[in-house]
Parts: sequence; structure tokens; C-alpha cells
Amino acid sequence: MPRDPRPAAAATTPLGMGRRAVLAGAAGLALGASGCGTAPPRNAMGSGPPTPAARLPRPAAWRPAPADIRPDVKLRAVRLVEALGTWGRGAGGTEKARERVAALGLPPGLAGQAGPLLSAADEAVVQVVDAQYGGILADSASVLVVCRQWTREGGGPVVTGGTTVDVRLAQGATAGAPWSVGGLHPADPGPAAGSLPEAARRVLAERRIRLPAAAEADIRNGGVHAAVLRSMLKLAERYRFDVSVVRSGHPLNVFGTDRPSDHPPGRAFDVWRIDDRAVVDPATPRALVEAFMRDAVATGSYNVGGPVLPAGGSPGRPFFSDDTHHDHVHVGFGS
Repeated sequence: MPRDPRPAAAATTPLGMGRRAVLAGAAGLALGASGCGTAPPRNAMGSGPPTPAARLPRPAAWRPAPADIRPDVKLRAVRLVEALGTWGRGAGGTEKARERVAALGLPPGLAGQAGPLLSAADEAVVQVVDAQYGGILADSASVLVVCRQWTREGGGPVVTGGTTVDVRLAQGATAGAPWSVGGLHPADPGPAAGSLPEAARRVLAERRIRLPAAAEADIRNGGVHAAVLRSMLKLAERYRFDVSVVRSGHPLNVFGTDRPSDHPPGRAFDVWRIDDRAVVDPATPRALVEAFMRDAVATGSYNVGGPVLPAGGSPGRPFFSDDTHHDHVHVGFGS
């Protein structure tokens, strides 16, 4: 399925003019931009109430964008997550998962690291919403696979959930060999807090901010910094945007370094789509991405990365650009 078949979004007013744009469209948001199927008609793609359905959905398999850097690396990670989180009746359990992993030419023991992807459900299906780099180097990579999952036990209702998995890969031993997977690190957002600050409640209710399951759980946990919440709300005055990662499911350190990332302490968020246009898609107007990056700085971010440097900008704070951020915009805040 091609990325981003939609027309460009309508022009919006500059950030800070005080006008909240009207939510476009009705409930659904087509995820064709990522080759990923359909998102639910709410801000989040997290766990939902059981729904009586005759059968599980059949989402299309995720495919990388033509402009992706090393699409084979992303695809390797995605196919593993899809295999771990999808099974039919009689094919559940760790042993069957090991068989599915082995069929991909990967170590069967990875099934033991699948975390919430494997459950006691009789059947399940995964839909990958987005796959972004947590880091990409010449011989190693972190791919953050954001997914939804539908499960059902017996003849009961279909339950919607999801997670984000940090898949660690290394270059194959020989030239042309597929990359190997060395480990899986599923998101672990922790339990929901008993009460949340107003900003967190507003983010969860804001339909212009689309949150995947792990990111929604991060906010419900109460561990997301107030500056991040304020930034999201301010940006939502001008843009509709899809968050990929907030706190959980992201590497602890900036990939390939020993520098702590701003994500685990809840001081950063990543955005993979702006006004229904995928950041990775070269057809997405550069001006849109640049404007979002500038407006992110205007909300107080000290560190904004993306596929481009805004016009007139130079490498270094507040802006940066590299291969890792060719597919999303990073918005970070200090302590």
C-alpha cells in the first residue's frame, strides 16, 4: 500500500494566534500514509472496550516508504513483530511463536522477549501503525515498531490493545545477508495514575493529538513532563499530528552513545505524521515540516530534530537533522 495517498492538508493559521482549528472529517483517519490500515475514531490507538465482532480484522501488512533509509532493516523488524503478535486458533503460546520466529530465519528465543505481544488469547492479529528509527548506524539499528493488536478468547468479544517494541538489529555477517535481530524491548509504561493533572487530561481528550497505545499509557501513568503536555496542546492549536513515541518503548540512551535520551524520563515526544502527511514522505511539503519544527521550538523545546533543517538554520541546538530523524520529528525538553 503506498504511503500518503491523501491530498495536502488545508492551510492553517500561525501558532499562537489563538484560534483552534476545527477537527477535520468525522471519526476515521486512514492510515494509508504508512501502509498500515485504519486508525480508530479517537485521539488514541490504545486499548479500547471489547467489541462484539464476528472475526478479527485483517489489516494490510506494513510496507516501508520509498524514501526510507535502509527499508530492509525496518521491514526485518516489522515482520518479526507481525509474526509474534498474530496467530490463529490453535497456534497460540510461546512454542508456536518460536516456530513463527524460526520461519523468518531468526533466533526462536526472541519469542521469550515478546512481552505483551504474546497473551493467552485464542487468536490475535497485529497491525503495524508506524516503524521509525530509534537509531540507525552503519552496522546496527533500533527500529521502534508501533502497533495495534486485536485479540479474542473463545467466542468472546474482540479486544483492542497495542504496544511499541524497540527492535535491536545488527548487520548480517556477510555482504547481502539480512540483518539479524539481537533483542526486543517492548514498552513498559507502568500502571495508570490515580489522578492526572489537567494538561494530561486535555491531551488525552484532544482529538487533534493521536496517540498510540504505549504513548497513551505513558500519559495515563503520570510520568510525562508538564512541558511535553503543554507543547502538544499548543501545537494542536495549529496541527493535527500523530505521535509515535513519548516515554516507553524508546532506547534509554541516544542510540550509539552513552548519553541519556530525553524520552525515558518523559521529556520528549516524536511525531511521525503532521496534518495527515507522513514526515518520511518526500511529497510532504518541506514548508509544513519546517513550520512544525519552528513551532515546536516556540513551545519551549530546546532540541528539535527532523528530516530537514529549517531554512536559515544550522546544525546544533535547537535544530538538528540526521538519518535517524528522516522519518519523524523529535521534540525534546530539559529537566
